Amino acid sequence: MDNTCISPDERSEKFLRKLKDRNIDVQACYQCGRCSSGCPVGDFFDINVMEAVRLAAYGQEEKLLNSHTIWLCAACETCATRCPNEIEIAGLMDVLRELALRRGIAPAEPRIPLFHQAMLGSIRSWGRAWEIGMIGNYKIRSGDLMGDMRLGLSMFMKGKLKLLPHSIKAKSEVKEIFAGKGKEYDR
Repeated sequence: MDNTCISPDERSEKFLRKLKDRNIDVQACYQCGRCSSGCPVGDFFDINVMEAVRLAAYGQEEKLLNSHTIWLCAACETCATRCPNEIEIAGLMDVLRELALRRGIAPAEPRIPLFHQAMLGSIRSWGRAWEIGMIGNYKIRSGDLMGDMRLGLSMFMKGKLKLLPHSIKAKSEVKEIFAGKGKEYDR
């Protein structure tokens, strides 16, 4: 169904159903603020964590989909750990990023999805992250070829970055995961 043909109320209900299907109960939030106060990257958000949960509870997905917050969330789950109602806030951010990409909404932080693509490409190829290859891929995609050059050189000189990739034994299992044939887990 095309989202432009449904009313705002129907869209809001559809959004809340999607969250409920993923066991994310934003309606359980009573705005204690523990999630926001514990967020290690919250100072960089345009909408704090508590506000994001409240906006989600009100079905205000458009405002959330266009925010910087959903892209800057580190998914560290500190917010969910601190939440007395065990709301899966990192899961909420995942759903919002997924919806934004699916709808073709340009990410408010465009380099973050580029980094994710480079990371996943490295894991798909080697079964693990090969840092130099991953960063090279990211640098080419982002166009920022010289940024962090000193840091990279310093890490290389200290032996933190390997020139050649190191594959893993279970590479076929990783390929199955990327093909959608990974293990099914109870949710």
